[in-house]
Amino acid sequence: MPESRDHQARGPRALAATSVEGRRSSSYPGAFAKGFEGRIKRALGDAFGLEQFGVNLVTLEPGAMSALRHWHEREDEFIYVLEGELVLVTDAGEQQLGPGMAAGFRAGTPDGHHLVNRSAAPAHYLEVGTRALSDTVDYPDVDLKAVKEDGSWRFTRKDGSP
Repeated sequence: MPESRDHQARGPRALAATSVEGRRSSSYPGAFAKGFEGRIKRALGDAFGLEQFGVNLVTLEPGAMSALRHWHEREDEFIYVLEGELVLVTDAGEQQLGPGMAAGFRAGTPDGHHLVNRSAAPAHYLEVGTRALSDTVDYPDVDLKAVKEDGSWRFTRKDGSP
């Protein structure tokens, strides 16, 4: 039996989402990683050994942002706002999001996006995305590109140089 299915057989069937340890760090290299201390991600999909898609419970504290503005070539993304107020920033502009609102980003659509919490209170949302073995992520506002090969990420400049 594959390890993840074995984990599912032995692991929890249900749990309190807030019992999953939150991660404040960013995988961005160097100076790009700064400024994400106000973002807390709880990898709910990992807690259940899910392989086809990832699910995160994300908290953005006031002033925090979800990520650098980006888009994926091979991974769909979906968010659903649970609590609080967020601003969705895309190539088309800005849109206010509140509880019960959702947004989706189809793979291969070049529309850089991210969420920003400009309110005075924390905001909470679910983030769901494909787990493709390979992907390329473009960051339209900075000289950065992420490439995933066989499940491992590496960052380069847009021209491919380190």
